[in-house]
Amino acid sequence: MHPDHTSPTRFPVPVDAALRTAGWQPGRWNIKQAEIWADTLREHTSPAGHRHAVFPAAVEAWAEFGALHITAKGQGRQISPATLDLNPLHGLHMARTLGDLGRSLDTEVTPLGEETDNNTLLAIDTEGRVYALDHTGDWYYGPDLDQALTSLLSGIPPIRLTAG
Repeated sequence: MHPDHTSPTRFPVPVDAALRTAGWQPGRWNIKQAEIWADTLREHTSPAGHRHAVFPAAVEAWAEFGALHITAKGQGRQISPATLDLNPLHGLHMARTLGDLGRSLDTEVTPLGEETDNNTLLAIDTEGRVYALDHTGDWYYGPDLDQALTSLLSGIPPIRLTAG
């Protein structure tokens, strides 16, 4: 069955194809797994006493996209498309770093998953905005998860927030 290229989809066709290949479909909602992750993050305290924030935007993102391993096909627009593992526990030991980022942005930030090619942590804030954190600094991927996934899987570079 070939995708209908004329029908409007939530995501651009190549992004939609990558998501569906990974197991996503419209209406996917694994709230049980999302709640397990929420409890695990809430219960974790770093050695220095830092804790994770857990909020509805994150739980909704985990319920819809959590546990997906997504690989885009083809060339990216400007950079190589990311390979994603949307498991927030990649950021379990990053409570302090995420707390610092949240304070600098006047929000709370919690883990979303990882770009597996380069161990870049993906994070989401209370408004649903998506960020990436790596050894070179902090990056902004968009105002919502749909736009962030589209950028990540299309090879559109993020906006730099800080220099490392």
